[in-house]
Amino acid sequence: MSDVTIFAPSPTLTITVEDHPQGAEIHVHAGGQGVWQARMLRRLGVTVTMCCVLTGEVGRVLRHLLEDDEGIEVVAVERDGRGSAYVHDRRDGGRVPIAEEEGDPLGRHALDDLYGAVLHNGTDSRVIILSGPAGEEALPADIYRRLALDLSGEDRLVVADLAGERLSAVVEGHADVIKVSHEELISDGLAADSSIEALAQAMRELRTRGARTVIVTRAGESLLLLDDQGLVEVSLPRLEENEHRGAGDSLTAGVVAGLARGESARQAISLGAAAGAVNVTRHGLGTGDPDAILRLREGVAVRELDDAGSRPTSRVSPDALAALAEPAEEESS
Repeated sequence: MSDVTIFAPSPTLTITVEDHPQGAEIHVHAGGQGVWQARMLRRLGVTVTMCCVLTGEVGRVLRHLLEDDEGIEVVAVERDGRGSAYVHDRRDGGRVPIAEEEGDPLGRHALDDLYGAVLHNGTDSRVIILSGPAGEEALPADIYRRLALDLSGEDRLVVADLAGERLSAVVEGHADVIKVSHEELISDGLAADSSIEALAQAMRELRTRGARTVIVTRAGESLLLLDDQGLVEVSLPRLEENEHRGAGDSLTAGVVAGLARGESARQAISLGAAAGAVNVTRHGLGTGDPDAILRLREGVAVRELDDAGSRPTSRVSPDALAALAEPAEEESS
């Protein structure tokens, strides 16, 4: 039995080309939202089972990378066809797409088998994460509503990191914790602008529609959490950004790691904020030194927001920042 089960419909094979003094250096990794979440959870000492569909020769490579390199237990539906993959060139510092493929949509039989695998494994886990697919057309959004309803229980928590129709579906399914960015709230027409007041109104609407706890990230700004106790603002110092991709997934993983250990979402948000902050300083997506994350967590600043204003409760310690200056071996994704 794993602490966390992740519904990751279509993981992605990632190939990145980096600059090297003697020529090009090519990195091959498993990627995608569910993979990045699983990777950070493993860094934080949480056991993970990933339920996914592995397609064709891309899927065969992904199984090896997930099980042997990442230490993730994989429960996979295997099928023929085109799997999700991309090739990016990073030799000039940015990401230049060379080729990108979302893969074939999941057919009815593959979806039925995947659904059954998630139910079977999820009922034995403390937390289930519902993550998104590689492409918009990969699977119907309603599967997220059904999974949230079927997996909820007294001893289990359902967490989702989704947007658009999939966000609406999982809210209707009464997910315990949902995480969404402020850009996604605005794009979906749920928030009028990026102000805290507008975002808080959108968060209250999501709770009214069925979500229990709502977390909103705001790019490099402080994040917001709304639960039945009210609204809080959570912030960390601004760190030098190396790679912004994957930060939100690391945040979600940090929150889930806390939940899996029996913390409330309000307690676990500090671990999530620290994990997301450390991730942006690195090349590897879903990566970070666990000791640095735990030290940075101690300095997370939390403010309760109410009609009377905000109340600061903590500051960032110098030791937490010093931990980030320690060298660490990087990986690309």
